[in-house]
Amino acid sequence: MRRIVIIAIALGLCGRALLAEEQKTLAECIRIALANHPSLKAASASVDAGHQRVREAAANYLPTVSGQYLFDRSNQGAGSRLGVSTSAGEIVTTPVPNPTPGGTPIVPRGSVGNPALNFSKATIGFTQILFDFGQTLNSIRQAQALQQSLEAQRSTQVDTVVLNVKQSYFNVLAARRLLVVADETVRQNQKHLEQAQGRFSVGLAAKFDVTQAQVQLAQAELNQVTARNNVAVAYQTLRNALGLTNPLDFDIVDNFDVRTMQVTEEHALAAAYEKRPELQDIQAQERATSEQIAATQKNYLPNLTGNGTYGWTGSNSPQQSYWLLGATLNVPIFTGGLTTAQVGEQEANLANLKFNEEVLRQNIALEVRQDVLNLQQSEQSIEVSKKGLQQARENLDLAEGRYKTGVGNIIELTDAQASLTTAEANYVQALYNYKTTVAALEKATAQGLASD
Repeated sequence: MRRIVIIAIALGLCGRALLAEEQKTLAECIRIALANHPSLKAASASVDAGHQRVREAAANYLPTVSGQYLFDRSNQGAGSRLGVSTSAGEIVTTPVPNPTPGGTPIVPRGSVGNPALNFSKATIGFTQILFDFGQTLNSIRQAQALQQSLEAQRSTQVDTVVLNVKQSYFNVLAARRLLVVADETVRQNQKHLEQAQGRFSVGLAAKFDVTQAQVQLAQAELNQVTARNNVAVAYQTLRNALGLTNPLDFDIVDNFDVRTMQVTEEHALAAAYEKRPELQDIQAQERATSEQIAATQKNYLPNLTGNGTYGWTGSNSPQQSYWLLGATLNVPIFTGGLTTAQVGEQEANLANLKFNEEVLRQNIALEVRQDVLNLQQSEQSIEVSKKGLQQARENLDLAEGRYKTGVGNIIELTDAQASLTTAEANYVQALYNYKTTVAALEKATAQGLASD
């Protein structure tokens, strides 16, 4: 009983933080990770990019409007023809006066060189797809399916982050409890060494008892150093899983409660096939590829485009205005087999996605079945290790009593102590395995598990 009280007190004091520091539960740690982890921010940015690609595809339903302004100022050389703007905006020319018999051009009096001519033109026009047999609609649906694929990938990343947080959280708890075991083992071995030295000093024990106890104490102290380092590493792993760059300014709640899970393989598989985001991801990619095939096949068909222009042109003010409305019918006649090749490639990609979906389903089924079996094993391991721990404690009490009365020997005592240390570690490991197995099964089925 005294040993149990000591362990309970050590568990309360164990950790890097004092009792006065804030302690966070597993749910609170998960919320921190979801708000801070950079991989989730990257996944959200990819989803935003997918949303913009949907808008890009939808933009083809709207007209394209553009404007243009042209201004020229020119000075033509001697002997050239001088352009004059007409009211219709056309450029006509007039000849330069004939040269004199000696070959010298006649230049009007008062003029120097050639006159400069200004010409400007301004237009505003639009282009609108009128009919394309639904090709634009297929492109929009393809972009929407790809966005859904990115959203499923983000969900997969969320599940991965949550699993890492749970594993790291329970790893800290396990490391702390194993440190308590290591500390208690050191204390017990120190007590055994004192007993051996006392018995040796009065001639009731051989020197071997003292040296054996010293060896056991040294090994226990070495294990204690390792356990302390494991706690520090576990905290760093938890910080990384939370997506934090600064040191942790809080401790975590020690909660290794075990509750029986009511999970059947059939229900777990059904939930996994329905909710796993990896399946939703690849199914969205299949829909996107199907829409891409439909859009590409419509390259065999004509499309109708409308266009219009309104402009002003001329060299004098006011300028001459004009407008133009028209339609263009584009009819593909021969493209060198490009469309056929593109459709064939996309159909092969779709077949590849479907085969990969089947592979994914098989892998999910294997993962779920393994986790269900591991859960059953971990539940049984807890019960077995709990019994072994109780027996090891009783065995140590008997060995200590026998050694005090001189009936037992130091080997019997140190063996009992080692057995207890192993049993305590096995029990902590069984608790850790159970908690991490539940977390893995929750990820495998993409849902929380009900417990009694």
